[in-house]
Amino acid sequence: MEALISVFTKDLNKLKEEVLSYNSEDDLFAIAEGITNSGGNLAMHLNGNLQHFIGGILGKSGYVRNRDEEFSGRFSKEKIVADIDESISVVSKTIGSLSSEELSSPYPEKIFGGEIKTDFFLYHLLGHLNYHLGQVNYHRRLTNK
Repeated sequence: MEALISVFTKDLNKLKEEVLSYNSEDDLFAIAEGITNSGGNLAMHLNGNLQHFIGGILGKSGYVRNRDEEFSGRFSKEKIVADIDESISVVSKTIGSLSSEELSSPYPEKIFGGEIKTDFFLYHLLGHLNYHLGQVNYHRRLTNK
């Protein structure tokens, strides 16, 4: 799982670069025509998603997710970057602590209406991260003036 941790870390660092590359917080939270979510809200959504599914469920960190706030709140760049750094730490620590048996066991919660293996779900979460990372990149290029 070392490779998976490395890719999560690389892509979360890329998310941090994207957030820091916005010209302003107004641009970070702008909603352009035809787009429903801002880059800032997508970044917070990714943090909430990873902190919940990896940190909270697998790592038993006690993280309590507020998904509605991820999409409706407005946060400073500094807060978003700090949360990304925390996500990197939680993802690395939690995945690194999982045994082979835990990885091949069913994820502790039902996902997609059924049971899936933990390792499969971790790869799904990585795909989800990259899907939204691409959206953040597009949003930044669209809104930076």
